[in-house]
Amino acid sequence: MFHSLRFRLALAFTLVILVAVGTAFLFVRQTAGGELKQYGELNQQARLDRLAFELNRYYRTNGSWEGIQPYVEQWGSLYDHRIILTDSSGIVVADSDNKLLGQSYHPEMAQGQLPMPGGMIPGMKGGLNGRLYISPESSAIFPSTANLIQAISRYLIWGALLAIGIALLITYFLSRRISAPIKVLATTARKLGQGDLSQRVSVKEKGEIGELAQSFNSMGSELEKAEKLRRNMVADTAHELRTPLTNIRGYLEALQDGLKEPNADMIRSIDEEAAILLRLVNDLQELSLAEAGELKLNFQPENVAGVVEQAVAAARAPAAKKQVTLTSQVTSTLPTVNIDRQRIGQVLRNLLDNAIAHTQAGGSIMVAAEQQASGVKISVSDTGEGIPPEDLPNIFERFYRVDKSRTRASGGSGLGLTITKRLVEAHGGTIEVQSEAGRGSCFSFTLPAIE
Repeated sequence: MFHSLRFRLALAFTLVILVAVGTAFLFVRQTAGGELKQYGELNQQARLDRLAFELNRYYRTNGSWEGIQPYVEQWGSLYDHRIILTDSSGIVVADSDNKLLGQSYHPEMAQGQLPMPGGMIPGMKGGLNGRLYISPESSAIFPSTANLIQAISRYLIWGALLAIGIALLITYFLSRRISAPIKVLATTARKLGQGDLSQRVSVKEKGEIGELAQSFNSMGSELEKAEKLRRNMVADTAHELRTPLTNIRGYLEALQDGLKEPNADMIRSIDEEAAILLRLVNDLQELSLAEAGELKLNFQPENVAGVVEQAVAAARAPAAKKQVTLTSQVTSTLPTVNIDRQRIGQVLRNLLDNAIAHTQAGGSIMVAAEQQASGVKISVSDTGEGIPPEDLPNIFERFYRVDKSRTRASGGSGLGLTITKRLVEAHGGTIEVQSEAGRGSCFSFTLPAIE
């Protein structure tokens, strides 16, 4: 539960709200409290000044404090605090509590239990008509700042609790919406890990969740494709090994049973079958090293023209035997490339062997090399049978043959183009093919120039 997405979202929302409300609470307490206190003091002083003004007007109107007691009592009851009025000699002439009338009042001797000085009432000629004393505690006239702050704090707390409740409710629905596709992904991933590579997720969400679902489906497709290729590779390897081994075993059994006598033709046939086995094993080993990035390459600055001419010269004899015209067109000024001469020669031999095998008598093959902005582009074009569009995406896969009826003798092991692609990529280049069924193919690869 504590590790679930729903709990983490609820906790995150709660923490954010608590931090926001806590910050607001401290701000209100520090700022608003001071402002309210200052406002209360100003308001209190204004009321005191108004009260002193009324008393002064009363004195001027009546010429004495006689009859002021009822007014003071009324103001004390109205304002809910103690009011004492003394004359110029300090004798109490009015007391809202009606306790100190006629007595001499000295607030410094009251030890905080009686009203403190609140204001002076000036006389007509610059003297004093009297003094007004008012108690500092007041709950009616001047609301307590502390009480107001407490009230605001309570509202903030209740607001925070309400916000947390709403946040938890929103989190519940939001987490369900977010976690639902994630749970689907997790369930599908679990089934995928158990070997069911056909599993896919159907998520209509957009944004990051949708991208994750698409990436997951792409990964599933790649895994399914890789697994299919692995199974095909095992089956194809077994098939490729079985045929020459069966032939060799047949020859040996015939010799053991005395059905045939050992002769030069039989020994040559056994040697050819063994050579096929050795070539297949070497190709598989070379391919595994290339795919693991452990293929040893001897890079040296080379002129591609010499490599191309050497490969073309080696392929002229098999091309002429099949009555196929082989020509080359190499630009005289090609940049120097950093390559393994033997491996690039192997790439060209594989492409030329493939072109000769798929070009009928009377056809032609062209090998070209030209400079490009990023390096050198080498292409091998033929007028052969071409490749159907549905086979082009798989042409570089191991053991893949366009014509499924071709045998190991006529179609090779099906590893040549795969090894070719790995060798070109090991040189930092790229390889591609353009083909049209019945009109021929063009395999081209690029090699980066030395900077």
